[in-house]
Amino acid sequence: MVHRVHDHQNRMPVAQATVLTLPPSSKTKDLRPAFMALDSLLCGAFAGAVAKTAIAPLDRTKIIFQVSSKRFSAKEAFRLIYCSYMKDGLLSLWRGNSATMVRVMPYAAIQFYSHEQYKKLLGGHYGFQGKALPPLPRLLAGSLAGTTAAMLTYPLDMVRARMAVTAKEMYSNIMHVFVRISQEEGFKTLYRGFTPTILGVIPYAGITFFTYETLKKLHTEKTKRAQPSTVERLAFGACAGLVGQSASYPLDVVRRRMQTAGVTGSTCNTILGTMREILSNEGVVRGFYKGLSMNWLKGPVAVGISFTTFDITNNLLLKVHQMSFSTH
Repeated sequence: MVHRVHDHQNRMPVAQATVLTLPPSSKTKDLRPAFMALDSLLCGAFAGAVAKTAIAPLDRTKIIFQVSSKRFSAKEAFRLIYCSYMKDGLLSLWRGNSATMVRVMPYAAIQFYSHEQYKKLLGGHYGFQGKALPPLPRLLAGSLAGTTAAMLTYPLDMVRARMAVTAKEMYSNIMHVFVRISQEEGFKTLYRGFTPTILGVIPYAGITFFTYETLKKLHTEKTKRAQPSTVERLAFGACAGLVGQSASYPLDVVRRRMQTAGVTGSTCNTILGTMREILSNEGVVRGFYKGLSMNWLKGPVAVGISFTTFDITNNLLLKVHQMSFSTH
């Protein structure tokens, strides 16, 4: 996310550079949008990878509970982690993380990059180009960014869920999952759970980006500081993740049930059928909100790390480019 405060920062060094050095050539100016787009993609991919790797054991544990009928509790969750460690070793806690990386790096890259593009597009449409967007367009930009990323990377999320809930004897690697699902269950299975995913992403991404951007905007207005500190960024991201994930969690449970139906014995392939099955067997709270407390632990941490990593690395690359452009 190249936020409005970043845009303000970008203008200041360039304006100073025109006084101290020769103005950048037209060729150099033409390169700036390309560099900024590449920066957003690279920083987004890196941010997603760091965040997901950090919370991978908790994420895997949450998925295992989501797709089973066992009652969730913190004690049982950490017992599962301990048993996995004792039985299969430390690396077993990161099983499926390779599929997560294959998915989350393009997902995060597309999400952060498209968020910038949607902000520019909506800013121009509503007459707020170069300024902070009002609340509704700010929410819409996040929702569109999340939807775009989810649509382009969904099969990888399906593969990741399958690897997380099965033994390594069933699926040896990412390609093996793709091949077996396509041969045994049909290619369409790779998109099972797609609808609840999109329905969940719309509020999740919208609320998460909206909350983070709003907190940064309020911070700038209250403190008169253009940039929040690293700790403040982590706190803003954690709040954003907490609010966003709580709002969309039931659809996340439905999505995971549909994705793993082929290996858990469930016969439900539709959203309503899956919801009825969860409701009749486990009830509302124990079914649709199973593992939410685990999400409250891992979600804010992941979102906080992701947003903070993106902002810091993006700012660093912007400074590098500014120094490079000022010498031309």
